[in-house]
Amino acid sequence: MKEIMIGTWAWGTGINGSSMIFGKKQNPERLREAFAEAVKHGFLSWDTAAVYGMGTCETLLGTMINERKDIFISTKFAPGKSYKQGALTKSFHESMERLGRSEADLFWIHMPNNLELNLEEAIPLIKNGSIKNIGISNVSLAHIQSAERILQKDGLKLAAVQNHFSLLRNDQQPIIDYCNSNGIQYYAYMVLEQGALSGKYSAKNHFPFFSSRNFAFPKSKFKKIEKLLAIMKNIADKYEIDSSQIPILWAISKGTIPIVGITKPSHATKLAEAMEVSLTQEELDLIEKEATATGIRQQGTWEPQ
Repeated sequence: MKEIMIGTWAWGTGINGSSMIFGKKQNPERLREAFAEAVKHGFLSWDTAAVYGMGTCETLLGTMINERKDIFISTKFAPGKSYKQGALTKSFHESMERLGRSEADLFWIHMPNNLELNLEEAIPLIKNGSIKNIGISNVSLAHIQSAERILQKDGLKLAAVQNHFSLLRNDQQPIIDYCNSNGIQYYAYMVLEQGALSGKYSAKNHFPFFSSRNFAFPKSKFKKIEKLLAIMKNIADKYEIDSSQIPILWAISKGTIPIVGITKPSHATKLAEAMEVSLTQEELDLIEKEATATGIRQQGTWEPQ
């Protein structure tokens, strides 16, 4: 089975939660059903963060995983612009309390702010087994190599990198290749561009007005990707899968582990169906060429590069 991580950014409430970012309030019971359906299909790796709904996402996910040891949990610490000693350690323990865990399978430094100092603070947690794997997010190749040097001094290894990567943010291949050549797992987030590449939305059927994704991807951009969406739908129809799965399969083909958000049981079912499909090189080249032709390079306001 192709490797996928399930994302939960759209699960939280309040600041940086579902309503603010995605323009939709989620039903906790439906999210529980989505979790159960995903696990039934073998999706056991789950990604969250302290800033997703300011802890509410971790808390909700924690009630679902309970004592299940087969669920791989990935969560993150968001450092401030100025280094504050003890902030990472405090955030880690608070995340574990919300998740009902004592250890993190994968713990991320969410932004490269004061990366060296925050990594050094994480080292004792790695050495005592509290952090099983350490990763860094929203980083450049220089950040990755700096992190490797710091960790290597203590005989430790950088486990993972998580960056924005999609058909509309296709500038990561040198970093992906470096990671894959050096035993670092590369996780791609926003593969569907918060739904813009899902095939569900268009210039006529646009994002909810009061949502950050509406301002990040206005109707003018949707008009530029109409042909790309049409091509993806044609390919999806050929394989009898949902067109939202085409960008995910493309990201896998590029050597990444996509982080795919789900909020409904049907999302998990569609994802499972797509895992049986492999696109041809001709199809991959076609959608990549059309994506390049849009001239769009999508970037989040939080991204340092």
